[in-house]
Amino acid sequence: MSTAPAMTDVSVERGTRMSVEEYLRTMFHPDREYVDGVAEERLVGEWDHGRLQLWVGSLLMAKQVEWKIQAVTECRLQVLPNRFRIPDLMVMAAGQTVQRYPKTAPLLCIEVLSPEDTWRRLQAVVNDYYAVGVTSVWALDPETRVAYYCDLDGFHKTDELAVAGTEIRFTSAEVFAILG
Repeated sequence: MSTAPAMTDVSVERGTRMSVEEYLRTMFHPDREYVDGVAEERLVGEWDHGRLQLWVGSLLMAKQVEWKIQAVTECRLQVLPNRFRIPDLMVMAAGQTVQRYPKTAPLLCIEVLSPEDTWRRLQAVVNDYYAVGVTSVWALDPETRVAYYCDLDGFHKTDELAVAGTEIRFTSAEVFAILG
């Protein structure tokens, strides 16, 4: 349970200037990412977004012992000293210890797209994940049922999602099965 104080003013502007220390002490509802001194609002998912995020999380949790991983949803990840991102899903190695929030690269970050997402915003997020050392980033579009492997060159449609050097592997059909 967090000991951070809750925000008292829920009508905070889209981007709120604050120090890293203040950001880490503040509880936002929903949580915000922190980019270069500004706490930025995140797009809040809709029904299919939430169902897909929960489904993929449950698929990962079901394999955590076999694949020697640990998965978490919507946890702050420090990607640079002045940047925190909040992947929809993040996968760490089973033995990797975390204090409050990860500061080292997870094995995988997954973004479930919202209707308001833009490719430009998503590429900035992907760039930040790669800056911390993440080598596998997936983007899942619940509206089109398309899965993407993301890298510094862009977004690549794929029917198989995998993390090199691990057993983590899903087909896009498995991933989107919950949406019918």
